[in-house]
Amino acid sequence: MKTVNRRQFMLATAAGFCTTAAGGVGWPFFGSSDHETDIRGTIFKGDAPDSLWKWSKAAYYFKPLDDGAVLCTLCPNRCRLSPGDRSICRSRVNLDGTLFSLAYGNACSANVDPIEKKPLYHFLPASRAFSIAAAGCNFRCLNCQNWEISQRRPEDVRHVEMFPENVVEAAADSRCQSIAYTYSEPTTFYEYMFDTARIARARGIYNCWISNGYINPEPLSALCRVLDAANVNLKSISDDIYRRLNGGRLRPIQETFLSLHREKVHFEMTHLVVPGYGDQPDMIRRMCAWILESLGPDHPLHFLRFFPRYRLDRLAPTPVDTLIRFRELAMAEGIHYVYLGNVPGHEGNHTFCHNCRKMLVERQGYHIARQLIAAGRCPYCNTPIPGVWA
Repeated sequence: MKTVNRRQFMLATAAGFCTTAAGGVGWPFFGSSDHETDIRGTIFKGDAPDSLWKWSKAAYYFKPLDDGAVLCTLCPNRCRLSPGDRSICRSRVNLDGTLFSLAYGNACSANVDPIEKKPLYHFLPASRAFSIAAAGCNFRCLNCQNWEISQRRPEDVRHVEMFPENVVEAAADSRCQSIAYTYSEPTTFYEYMFDTARIARARGIYNCWISNGYINPEPLSALCRVLDAANVNLKSISDDIYRRLNGGRLRPIQETFLSLHREKVHFEMTHLVVPGYGDQPDMIRRMCAWILESLGPDHPLHFLRFFPRYRLDRLAPTPVDTLIRFRELAMAEGIHYVYLGNVPGHEGNHTFCHNCRKMLVERQGYHIARQLIAAGRCPYCNTPIPGVWA
């Protein structure tokens, strides 16, 4: 395992180098699936290190069991780990009857990003987010774009030492208004994220959770107390697609959205349109119907264009016409703010008042060319525009 200093790391990640190394009760345990195509991850038996390292932290959510085993209660995978086992997400191990995270203070990616990259379009436009990740993920998405860090153990990726206090200092030094927990799956480095978020909030820095939403209710409730914004990926409205494409389940994701809505955390939804998995109009109608019935029309929805990645590298990119059609469909169904991602130059990048249809925020890529919203309202018709604008 090789560590680098913060300056070397920031320069390297900004240049885009590969980050792989050189050389308490929640949802029911799902167990094995009857579906042959279920790609849910498995526990790594006997894969824990012999001892803790500097970047270890006792887990905040677990239950001791008999014979030294533990039950992780952080996410719906609910890994039951015997001594010496490693969790599905690769970042948690059972050592001597205690569950430990191995992802605490060892950021494998750290960058200053425009908030629009998250994507968050209704949260402090044109501001900057100090973005961090640690290794691991509780999903096995076939199309993962960051698999070099999400599908690796913390020991196997190059990292920089940045404990929570260091992250907050780096964000302040970079003049970032927020910290984004992103790139891999932040739930898997929950303790690192939570402790950082508490310090950031005390310093007046916002916290943004960019997630697949696969988390149990109790840790999510605690997180909401230090959270200001989220973008959660709604990968499908089909449980079968979640099983085949991501190795997860739909119901916990829906409950995450309901919790964020109930806790009044600003959140936006992302749906990556993967050909053959999420490109059926009837499925989009079902998704919109659930959003409208359960969450209302005002949470922004982003349709993203798929490009070949990881285990789906032979699929064709999503046709732009498909994305345009889905945006029009979602707006016709009644969702007020629907955006297109990875389609430069389309009007689906801009924000329009849902009442008078005047353009309020003009985007050129991640650059804000014009922002007219004042005091959270449309300057033309005085309609409130949902979001955090100042």
